[in-house]
Amino acid sequence: MKEAGAPVHVVRQMLRDLPTEQRLFLTGQLSALILAFLFRYCLPPSHCRPNVRHGVATLLGIGLSVYCFGWLTVFLVGEVILCYLMLLMIDPRRIQIYTLLITMVYLTFFHIRRYANPLVDELDFTVALMTLTQKMSRFAFEYHDGTVRNVQSLTPTQRRLAIRSPPGILPYLSYTVGFLGLLAGPLCSFNDYKIFINGEEKKGNPNVAVFKKLWLCCFLLAAHIMLLDQFSISNDPNNSFLYIFWELYLTAASKRPKYYFAWTLADTINNAAGFGYNGISDDGEERWDLLSNLNILRIETATSFKMFIDNWNIQTAVWLKEVCYDRSPFNPLLSTFLLSAAWHGVHPGYYFTFLTAVPVTLAARRIRQTLRPWFQHTSWSRVTYSLITWICTQMAMSYTVAPFILLGLGPSLQLYRSLGFCLHILPLLLLLILPHRQRLETKGGSSKELPCDSNYNHLKKET
Repeated sequence: MKEAGAPVHVVRQMLRDLPTEQRLFLTGQLSALILAFLFRYCLPPSHCRPNVRHGVATLLGIGLSVYCFGWLTVFLVGEVILCYLMLLMIDPRRIQIYTLLITMVYLTFFHIRRYANPLVDELDFTVALMTLTQKMSRFAFEYHDGTVRNVQSLTPTQRRLAIRSPPGILPYLSYTVGFLGLLAGPLCSFNDYKIFINGEEKKGNPNVAVFKKLWLCCFLLAAHIMLLDQFSISNDPNNSFLYIFWELYLTAASKRPKYYFAWTLADTINNAAGFGYNGISDDGEERWDLLSNLNILRIETATSFKMFIDNWNIQTAVWLKEVCYDRSPFNPLLSTFLLSAAWHGVHPGYYFTFLTAVPVTLAARRIRQTLRPWFQHTSWSRVTYSLITWICTQMAMSYTVAPFILLGLGPSLQLYRSLGFCLHILPLLLLLILPHRQRLETKGGSSKELPCDSNYNHLKKET
């Protein structure tokens, strides 16, 4: 009997030894995973009214929040109710601006609280608020599109996501604080969530996809544990230029499995409940990637700065594009990066990273437009171009995200000073030297949609 209970004892001991924040997150998400299976099997849309599913999802979400955050749940639910009242009372022509402003101020207050008490022994409440901010602001923009804007002025994606009338309080609570996406997202549109709850989309069986993603989660968790604290940015003045870049790359790469694990597990939880089905692909395979937040292979083999960004934290990129990049009246790229920095927190390193990303992104775009055609004549030249651009992309990304890891302004400046601010100066010089080519835009006036901003079910219907 003792031997049979050994694995359970090992797991219990491992959970007990984890820091409080990691233990709460892991046990909370594993509980959500079990609840997701029960939700799919016990409350299928064929046997339950939508309001029952909404109500259960809401109650489970609030219960999970109480377990993970305790009394802070009051602030979570309170913000949702505040935004819902705003939705009913404020002019739809301004609701999106007020909602984004209020939710960002609310989030920033708790970011400051976390910044002032960095060693507090609790699960970071701001992580749940970050997802909540995305959901409520995105909802407000989609409601604005559906009630104020001309249908002809909307892009196909905006038309599909537009919300024509305010929902009841229960669907709104279920969408915002439901247990499926409470702790780590991912972000989804309200219309897609409503389709899932109502059972209006013909579904496949998620079990195979869930099984594969759970195995991937195990591998990523093992990689995170093995790489944890193995590499760091030393800021040793005796290190050579190339060694510093090598150190930056190893440090950044060693931090990524933590995010890979959290986002893959969050995606798995939604799939286990039957949410995330994205139709049948052209090769006949079921797609369960509607809510996927990353593409690990494309990240690790990215040959451009844009390719890396487009496949990292995908749903956040969709949110930034929808609420800022496509609508900003001035410098959409700078506005988007500043919003992203404020959304992440108040550490100076976040702002340093995203401000650094602006010239790097513009220069990378200009280089690709200018130099790529020269390397497309033979297979050898294409391989050479891919290899060179992969190395450059990894160097640029590692350089750019270093302040994100260091967090402080002083260590970030010290690091960049040791590298002569090379990837600040070089992009600016390239932007001055290389010719500028006007980017093509879609008929709706916005740049080409992100590959992640596609609901395969609806695209197939439209064709």
